[in-house]
Amino acid sequence: MRQSLYHIALAVTTLLFVACGERVYAPQSDIIVTIQPLKYLVEQITGDDFTVDVLVPASASPETFEPTPKQFIALNEASMVFSTGLIDFETSLTERMHNTENLINLSLGIDLMEGSCSHNHHAHHSHEGHHHGIDPHIWTSPRELKSMARNAYEAIIAEYPDSTKYTDAYNDLIHRLNELDIECATMCQASSAKAFVIYHPALTYFARAYGMEQIAIESDGKEPSAKHIANIIDQAKSKGVKCLLYQSQYPRSAVEIIAKDMGVECREINPLEENFIANISSITRTITAQ
Repeated sequence: MRQSLYHIALAVTTLLFVACGERVYAPQSDIIVTIQPLKYLVEQITGDDFTVDVLVPASASPETFEPTPKQFIALNEASMVFSTGLIDFETSLTERMHNTENLINLSLGIDLMEGSCSHNHHAHHSHEGHHHGIDPHIWTSPRELKSMARNAYEAIIAEYPDSTKYTDAYNDLIHRLNELDIECATMCQASSAKAFVIYHPALTYFARAYGMEQIAIESDGKEPSAKHIANIIDQAKSKGVKCLLYQSQYPRSAVEIIAKDMGVECREINPLEENFIANISSITRTITAQ
């Protein structure tokens, strides 16, 4: 009888939360990811077996994001939390979460690149002894995504070793990433464009993978100086660059003036788009169509 009353009370409490418009994060059921592309990554392996929630809303910037107290409660109750492990707010999660055992760093095993990017100011030592930031945009390259997929799969299969469908789904994802890798390499090799100008340096790993040169306007996460812009204009003209890429999170007006001075077109991209396979293919076509 007591057990029945308990279940009834639990059901009523759940309905009250839903009726009030509050999200109920059930322990050992939900998965949380930090940014939109990671949601797609996890769902390609787990299907619809879990509710996958994203910390950073689609309209927000990871650079300035800070989890709310309510989100920290959800993070501690989630069955698994997936992150790149490289963005500022992600690196602080281990210090502020009570339950860090279920926090999965998807950047493990990746050859990380130095970068002056405002996403992350945590430093490491180079061979010369200077400090450099780590570029966090590993999800914009198919080759790094394959490593991220492997890290995600290994964490998931460790929790659910009998779920063979996750293995099949993972293998299918790797197959599609291999196809995307070949598609991007083919387009880049066939294109006369060997460099591109971008406001925020979000395609560093993509550029490395396909032998392209990324020319970034933003430097150290700061607004560019007149001297820096002049240098970018000279580089763009000498390399035959035809467009200026900018993220949808940035106002178009901020880059239109620079593009006009460069004599090139503005083209909007969104590296944080959830479906990274379709998005990377689209970005590659934009770059190689110059």
